[in-house]
Amino acid sequence: MIRISVVIPVHNEEESLAALVGELSAVCDDPAIGPAEFLFVDDGSRDGSWRVIQELAQSDPRVGAIRFRRNFGKAAALMAGFQAARGEFIFTMDGDLQDDPAEIPRFLQEMESGRDVVSGWKKVRHDPWHKVYPSRIFNAMVSGMTGCRLHDHNCGFKLYRREVLDEVGIYGELHRFIPVLAHARGFRVGEVVVQHRARQFGQSKYGVMRMVKGFLDLLTVRFLTRFSQRPLHVLGGFGLTLTAIGGLGLLYLAIVWLDPKHEPIGTRPLMFYSGAFLSVGIQLLSLGILAELVTAYNICPEDTYSVVDRIATRAEDGPTLGVGEPTGPREVQP
Repeated sequence: MIRISVVIPVHNEEESLAALVGELSAVCDDPAIGPAEFLFVDDGSRDGSWRVIQELAQSDPRVGAIRFRRNFGKAAALMAGFQAARGEFIFTMDGDLQDDPAEIPRFLQEMESGRDVVSGWKKVRHDPWHKVYPSRIFNAMVSGMTGCRLHDHNCGFKLYRREVLDEVGIYGELHRFIPVLAHARGFRVGEVVVQHRARQFGQSKYGVMRMVKGFLDLLTVRFLTRFSQRPLHVLGGFGLTLTAIGGLGLLYLAIVWLDPKHEPIGTRPLMFYSGAFLSVGIQLLSLGILAELVTAYNICPEDTYSVVDRIATRAEDGPTLGVGEPTGPREVQP
């Protein structure tokens, strides 16, 4: 039995991998931590990262690896690692040595208090100011818009129970929002302050566009967590509002046109804006109805709830069956 799986996306990190495995081994050799495995996902590295991983796998049986044909992104690397992981608990961390494996026992202690997800909080960051302050603004926006209040949503050092990752799927660049998606399904999310170490090798893989993409992903997560099963509520709300404004504007112009002494209304700006609002509003309503049809035909029952436990009935006239357990073939009398 594997208790802990450590999933580590790697992209051009050859200098740090050996030291990282050494630090992970020092922590996971403790019997209190339990059996562990270290899963590296090489996300299209162009340096010698895969060669180093192969050498590490030869010397340590706990090391496993997946190699992508090209760079598919961190979310894809994490999903591949989650699918291959066998542990009861799954850690995610970066391969650049900025996350300290010595923090792993503290994550497990927080998990024992009843958490399902524990996120790291780099309270003191060793990054340039132009990354620190925009990140703080972004974290405040995420907490305010989603209700999942964490100080550091961007921290890649996280711990999950397996059932969380079995329910929450990610794609694109939604990996940083796994705690938000888990929180929306009723899982308990917490955080611990972790040590953030300065980068020793290589350079950061993220630039200014990360903030732009992060904001767009935040809008996606907001929609997924609030309206994924009722898209007409958001599209229809905007549509009805614009339709009402456009309709009232045209009604006013109609009343003015009926006045014998009216001035020409065809050149009024109100005519243009009212027509545009009415047209856009009707289109949004139509899109909302189409989205509802798509949702109705593709939704699965498991997408509407999250089960934490079950108790089977104990019927007196038959064997005890679990929820959803098949009864087996019945004998039919001729």
